[in-house]
Amino acid sequence: MPDFDDLLTPREAAALLGVRTTTVARWARDGLIKPAVRTPGGHRRYRRGEVVALRDANVVERRGFERDAARLYDQGWPIRRVAQEFGVSYGLMRRILRKQTALRDRGGKAR
Repeated sequence: MPDFDDLLTPREAAALLGVRTTTVARWARDGLIKPAVRTPGGHRRYRRGEVVALRDANVVERRGFERDAARLYDQGWPIRRVAQEFGVSYGLMRRILRKQTALRDRGGKAR
């Protein structure tokens, strides 16, 4: 069984979180996850326990998130505004909405 004090590389942390390594780096810059140490070469290492806690917190926070986003979009909100409301990127929100509802074209009509 892995120890929660184990140090993970960004790639290992990303795999555990189900995101890309660039997302882990962005979260570290934004302060969402704090690197436990930096190697002499400047590489980040994360504690397994913190990564697992973040993963578990995200699972709880994301329940209903997609439906709420789709509801706002269906009410006429633009994708950028919905993305801003939930604190995610435009591209991620577009992918989420594409799975949940029919996207409108720029004229406001469903595709």
